Amino acid sequence: MKRENNIEVLLVEDELTLAMIIKDTLEEHSFVIHTASDGEEGLRLFFELRPDIVVADVMMPRMDGFTLVKRIRQTDTHTPVLFLTARSAIQDIVEGFETGANDYLKKPFGMQELIVRIKSLLGRALVREETEKQNLLEIGRYRLDPTTQLLIFGDQQTELSHREAEILKRLCENREKIVRAQDILLDLWGDDNFFNNRSLHVFITKIRHKLAKDPDIRILNVRGIGYKLIVHSTT
Repeated sequence: MKRENNIEVLLVEDELTLAMIIKDTLEEHSFVIHTASDGEEGLRLFFELRPDIVVADVMMPRMDGFTLVKRIRQTDTHTPVLFLTARSAIQDIVEGFETGANDYLKKPFGMQELIVRIKSLLGRALVREETEKQNLLEIGRYRLDPTTQLLIFGDQQTELSHREAEILKRLCENREKIVRAQDILLDLWGDDNFFNNRSLHVFITKIRHKLAKDPDIRILNVRGIGYKLIVHSTT
């Protein structure tokens, strides 16, 4: 999240007069505004610019706001989205939230209210971002988010399966210590039989492969007992 005087807003609005009023007003409050006049252009700019927040009209040509947000949420679940809408029927509001919007503002609206809503959404997003950072587990040059099951390497993210994430979490929380295979099997499989043990070994192999970009990370097989995560320091 950028500092307030560098906050980037993607405004997707096909009413050009309204778009210019919003743009001029927000720029007076030190926001950086990028505009798009339809959903398709908005989607392209979103992935090109990666703004801090999206402010989008619902009814637009070429791609409506609902579709725009659905497409964004396929790969981005964090960036706040504020809908601007002349539609106030409860089913439209519900649909907006179900597509992944965080808030909506009914037209006509005051510019000050828009600013307050944007700052509120950004504040909540910042708190969520800080909370998620605190939950990340460091594994050499990787980071593991157990909640989202994402393995992060630089700006690359790899989605893990539930069992992959849980196994790696246990190894990370007990690094340099042996994690008993029986404990993992009973926790995640519910049975420590031979076939599940072979399955666990396959999962360990997959995890090793996904950690292969950092040569300082090793997962040792302690024969007959379990596994140990070792991360060699490069300092």
